[in-house]
Amino acid sequence: MTPFADPAVKAHFDTYPPAVRKKMLALRELIFDTAARAEGVGELQETLKWGEPAYLTARPRSGSTVRIDWKPRAPGQYAVYFNCQTGLVDQFRTLFPNDFRFEGSRALVLTLEQRIPEDSLALCIEASLRYHLGKQPQQARP
Repeated sequence: MTPFADPAVKAHFDTYPPAVRKKMLALRELIFDTAARAEGVGELQETLKWGEPAYLTARPRSGSTVRIDWKPRAPGQYAVYFNCQTGLVDQFRTLFPNDFRFEGSRALVLTLEQRIPEDSLALCIEASLRYHLGKQPQQARP
């Protein structure tokens, strides 16, 4: 597991109920793994934005921020958030209509019971982290 560089982010993860924490940590690892494999992404910074774990490309600034969180008001779900100004979620809705529930133009929503659709979610994360490079996902990987 990727160690936490920011104690505030670790403290935030520690507030999640155990079942939620497990899912959120899996999302976090998927983000770091995807960033490490994605061409041109470079260094990934983990921080809190709007009180949510956020991942952004520090050097080079190749992408758009990815945020993840769980809210007590919707205890059976958690989400991956993207910048609503990018149009990425609309592309994801077209590419992966059955993998996620979509929240407007900003989020992919997952349930705690659902297995994380890692392949399609990795493509979504990569598209965001490479957004400024102009590389968008074309199709699902096998």
